Amino acid sequence: MTVQIRTTHVGSLPRTDELLRANAAHAEGALDDAGLAAVVRAQTDAVVARQTDIGLSIVNDGEYGHAMTEKVDYGAWWFYTFERFGGLEVIDPERAAAARRPTPAGRLELDAMTSRRDWVAYADAYCDPTSGIHLAGAPAPVIPAVTGELTYTGRRIVERDVAALKAALERAGRPVEEGFLASISPAAAARIGNYHYEDDEAAVWAWAEALREEYLTITGAGLTVQIDAPDLAESWDQFEVEPDLEDYRRFSAVRIEALNHALRGIDPARVRYHVCWGSWHGPHSTDLGFDKIVDLALGVNADGLSFEAANVRHEHEWRIWRDVALPEGKYLIPGVVSHATNVLEHPELVADRIGRFAALVGPERVVASTDCGLGGRVHSHIAWSKLESLVQGARLASQRF
Repeated sequence: MTVQIRTTHVGSLPRTDELLRANAAHAEGALDDAGLAAVVRAQTDAVVARQTDIGLSIVNDGEYGHAMTEKVDYGAWWFYTFERFGGLEVIDPERAAAARRPTPAGRLELDAMTSRRDWVAYADAYCDPTSGIHLAGAPAPVIPAVTGELTYTGRRIVERDVAALKAALERAGRPVEEGFLASISPAAAARIGNYHYEDDEAAVWAWAEALREEYLTITGAGLTVQIDAPDLAESWDQFEVEPDLEDYRRFSAVRIEALNHALRGIDPARVRYHVCWGSWHGPHSTDLGFDKIVDLALGVNADGLSFEAANVRHEHEWRIWRDVALPEGKYLIPGVVSHATNVLEHPELVADRIGRFAALVGPERVVASTDCGLGGRVHSHIAWSKLESLVQGARLASQRF
């Protein structure tokens, strides 16, 4: 009997002009909450229908409920935190420098403003407008900092997103179990400045408590929550000097513990955990190998593990599953098409990539996906074509099993 290998994507899909205009108008006060909610509902209907028409097995709202006012993804995470959490404000650089807490002896503490080692190593390319990875012209995101007690203020917004996705799934004739909503991990949220809590770890735990409400709201509605955790792999590159691996693993283990605390009591079958090395286009020369942290990722109370496997810096890492035993009940969500190239993957290549994982863990334990979100990373036409290629490749791989 042929096993139909399931398909999904990481979350962010290209925003429509109407949605971008609505978000901009809402930010300027020209559109009220009800008006924005109506646009989000209509656009969610359309994006779920388009995913269904392509043939994706597990779909979402395209992250259309996460505020974004530009087609290019500059600082979208920070808009998300502004909307959903209290205790944040934008502070000027002088105040930030004066308020920075010293790093406790023997403890890693991430400085969110440190340049990535990859950016430093390839500064000539990143500063060259003709290189294709030019960053110097990108507008600096408005990044908030924690200046007071963190609280979750986004219940109304997440309930809006839950309702919009559930209604869209119903109209598309799909069960609610085939829908997911993305939410940030405590550690990813904690990469912004902390000027309130005693230290970095205390801030991470505060984020965990605040985010728990969002996780509960999503899973309580029967949907799956995807925990977006670029922090696990990406933070490695954000220390000015490469840290000791064991120090970094201890640093990351605290963040996994905090996440599991936030997920306590939630069925792991309703949780998937997304790891990536950052969505920017560039060499990624200083990325940490997945084999160094895969055990930490598998320690999350989530049945699904999403990770980059089409990114040419990490595609070879499928081999780690020859030696790493996938715990019972867990499944892999490998990226088999990339957000980091405009080249459209051939379905045969996609099938080959899927086949590597299926041969090692079984096709029923593989859900083919994208490396990261496509929205704001490649042109919308290319993004949707990549999803079509993903589905076609999964069909080919299914026939082989």
